[in-house]
Amino acid sequence: MSFRAAVITFPGSNCDRDMADALEKVSGSAPLRVWHGDAELPERLDFIALPGGFSYGDYLRSGAMAARSPVMRAVIAAAASGVPVLGVCNGFQVLTEAGLLPGALMRNAGIRFVCRDVALVVENSQSLFTAGYEKGQRIALPVAHHDGNYFADDATLDRLEGEGRVAFRYAEALNGSARNIAGVLSESGNVLGMMPHPERAIEAAHGGSDGRALFASAIKSLVKA
Repeated sequence: MSFRAAVITFPGSNCDRDMADALEKVSGSAPLRVWHGDAELPERLDFIALPGGFSYGDYLRSGAMAARSPVMRAVIAAAASGVPVLGVCNGFQVLTEAGLLPGALMRNAGIRFVCRDVALVVENSQSLFTAGYEKGQRIALPVAHHDGNYFADDATLDRLEGEGRVAFRYAEALNGSARNIAGVLSESGNVLGMMPHPERAIEAAHGGSDGRALFASAIKSLVKA
């Protein structure tokens, strides 16, 4: 079997090793590590991950500068060709700033950094990222963010809900996010942005393994015999 994944590192990324470790433990193959300044991605990629952190120190807006990094042109092209792209926390912010997902991530309503395990409800179990869950399933994942308030206008939110593009919701109001949205899918379904960290919950030693199914279901749908 073969599975070629890449983890993008930006200046200020601090969850790239966590993401790479999760992908290797679930798939058995170490992902390729790609620097933000690279103009091209490795060939024949099955999966791309944008990790959490504070790219460029969150100057201007979180993810705004990273979205203009040279490698993002290649990421946008790969996503357009159907390659799955996962953005977690700061990676979610980068995806919205790059136009791969609608909406924006704003300062938490309480203007505080939130770092704890939270309960989520699986809204869509039909995507390649969420097929390992049941619709309505309640899971627990850690969050660690200051600008995790997902915002979009009502028309966009109605469209996301109507098209089944809300992947996860917070079970309870957390940071002011519009309609408690914690994860959003692209129209094509191959791009997922989420605030909670599934890579930090893939084995019991982490305190829980609810994030493992996200990677396992994506890998299962992509791996080649």
